[in-house]
Amino acid sequence: MNKPSELSDAPAGRYVGQLIGRKEDRRLLTGRGRYTDDITVAGMLHATFVRSQHAKGRIRNIGVEAARAVPGVVAVYTGADLNHVVKSMRPALWPPEPVKYPRLMALADQDVRFTGDCVALVVAEDRYIAEDAAELIEVDIDPEEPLLDYLEAEGGPLVHPEVGTNVVIAGGSPADPQLDAIFASAPHVVEESFYQQTQLALPMETRGMIAAFQDEELTVHLTTQAPHMAVWRFADAFGLARNRVRVIAYDVGGGFGLKIHPNREEIAVIAAAKLLDRPVKWIEDRMENMISCNHARTESAKVKMAFDKDYRILAAHLDYKSNTGAYAWTATSGPKVCETFPGPYKIPRYGFRHAAYYTNTCGRGAYRGPWMFETLSREAFMDVAAKKMGVDPVELRRRNVIHAEDQPYKSAGGVTYDAVSPDRTLEVAAKAIDIPAFRAMQAAACKDGRYLGLGLSLYMEPTAAPMIFMSHNYCQVRVEASGDVTVLANAHSQGQGTETTLAQIVAQELGVPYERVRVLQGDSNQGGFGMGSGGSRQGVMGGGAAIVAAQRMRAKVLKIAAHLLEAAEADLIIKDGVVRVKGVPDMSITIDKIAHTSYFAAAQLPPGMEPGLEEQGRYTNKDTTWANAAHACIVDVDIETGLVRIDRWVVSEDCGVMINPGVVKGQIAGGVVQAIGGVLLEHAIYDRGGNPLAATLKDYLVPLANDVPLIEFHSVSTPSKSLGGFKGVGEGGAIVGPPTLINAIADALSPFGVKCNVLPLSPSNIVTLLSGAGVN
Repeated sequence: MNKPSELSDAPAGRYVGQLIGRKEDRRLLTGRGRYTDDITVAGMLHATFVRSQHAKGRIRNIGVEAARAVPGVVAVYTGADLNHVVKSMRPALWPPEPVKYPRLMALADQDVRFTGDCVALVVAEDRYIAEDAAELIEVDIDPEEPLLDYLEAEGGPLVHPEVGTNVVIAGGSPADPQLDAIFASAPHVVEESFYQQTQLALPMETRGMIAAFQDEELTVHLTTQAPHMAVWRFADAFGLARNRVRVIAYDVGGGFGLKIHPNREEIAVIAAAKLLDRPVKWIEDRMENMISCNHARTESAKVKMAFDKDYRILAAHLDYKSNTGAYAWTATSGPKVCETFPGPYKIPRYGFRHAAYYTNTCGRGAYRGPWMFETLSREAFMDVAAKKMGVDPVELRRRNVIHAEDQPYKSAGGVTYDAVSPDRTLEVAAKAIDIPAFRAMQAAACKDGRYLGLGLSLYMEPTAAPMIFMSHNYCQVRVEASGDVTVLANAHSQGQGTETTLAQIVAQELGVPYERVRVLQGDSNQGGFGMGSGGSRQGVMGGGAAIVAAQRMRAKVLKIAAHLLEAAEADLIIKDGVVRVKGVPDMSITIDKIAHTSYFAAAQLPPGMEPGLEEQGRYTNKDTTWANAAHACIVDVDIETGLVRIDRWVVSEDCGVMINPGVVKGQIAGGVVQAIGGVLLEHAIYDRGGNPLAATLKDYLVPLANDVPLIEFHSVSTPSKSLGGFKGVGEGGAIVGPPTLINAIADALSPFGVKCNVLPLSPSNIVTLLSGAGVN
């Protein structure tokens, strides 16, 4: 079922496309990984935060005297003590947006705006002392009525009085009388709303850092996806030159978008280190991670589509709303959701509205496919529409999907698709799941009182989008004097296998053994500026930069070899670290010898050539690289308990030229697991006072191994127009997985006429739905 050969219909290269064991696995699986909490710095202190237990209120007093008197406590800071050290704070990730920003400080100093808001920081000789002292701090807050429901934000109490509105960002398409006319006259018009609950990224490793100043330079050990972006943020916050800030990230235990940007806690810890002139360490505990580290999703949409008599889409309209929480760490979901909503279908006319709102809840952050609601709402809607019109949902997709001959295709959302295969991935998934056989099995099971369902969904994913600083990546390839190869990359792994995939690319391009290539990443002082990880960009951008640098290195190696062998460059080939003359087996030279010559016998190099073997390059992706896939699954729903068992999951993925099939499978499977959790289990819920009720893993459920079926992988390979033909694959499973599962559950429960448009579809919620339909 999971044979590597099932993953690709494209020929593999010497290394690219091969299932090669990951370089990092031995280190990680034997407990030798080096994470932020493993780092110790001489003279290091430990910090812990005191957080608000109210969602909204004025701070009347913070009593810190008892905490300061605890032996081993070095400092206790409130906003009045610490905020003046910070010169600039801006909450949003994307600077150009017309976002209405609130007043933001490292520590709340006048009022609190969500439960978990930082009000004090304790620094002590060890974490135990810091935690004990924090318990002694008395925070007196005059509570106020919080705003918790983003759908009531426009008429609710202001979250940020200084902003004057609860609307973070809003927009939409112009009035379109032609669109209105289509809806008024179409043979079929279907409308439905969908609601997604608050979820958590929940990386295995929580946030953590060590900050130290020395000689006016700041060094931060940080669990981050983007070391260079952290440098940018810290330098701005403290008025430092960016070449005076160093961020180091060794192994990172998951990010999922959560660790792209530093938050207020990181800024506060750096401020404490500056005031104390000593290194300060902070490791977020799991409860902090769950109540005050950015939440995700929390969104809804009303979808409306018009169809002709043959069930072809004539027009669509999307009205999307989302919760930003108290602070807009990422407020970009609305525009991206609306832009990408048309997805893999030909939609001639399209209109949209979007709005994001402040509430007194934890702020919104990026989470694997932060715009994914466009796929969830569209694909769940397609099944709803198919049922209302009496057409098979797969056939409805067939009649509207984009085909190869349509490309390049400019969607109604304004994006252009090219080198994609939604029609092919649809057919591969439909064939693999064997719909006729399933329908026969479903009918037989229904007679026995069992309710099976099948769901299928398509998606288009914008990977490696050239947005601002995300438009390019850097790589340096260096052949050492020994002939071994070192790669410096500003791509950065949190489990994606970048050490392996970049080594495969460089080994193939340079013609050296994979085992001799070492990839270094995660230190902002090594290599040039780059975004790091985010937006499914490491394969496309990081791989493209590796190709550029490796090809330049290959050209230099061949030039030296041609000179030493007295042969024409065009007659030379490199394989397994040996340069040979075609057709003359005895004429060869190893890359070790070439490296030795370049470093230690520079006089023997071609005239005018600099010694050394170091080449660097940047790759710029001029256009978004689109990946696409179709997923299908089969479920068995127990109508008495509401439990959903997933019997099969089929993936048909087009990620272009695959670098490593094992890495591709891992990325897809991880996203599918998160999709399963998001649909069936996960819900970061608040009570009426704004207190989070999912503050531990006893209350916030995530999938276990027995919740996840074996995943059947199939591939369609359409090389992208990017260098190497790669496409991103990091977020797809989490994007298309949810509507696939929703559609399967809705299909299973179709005999009862219930709607599956509100998440999560947990056992209790399914039982409630069925009870409302007169079942049980």
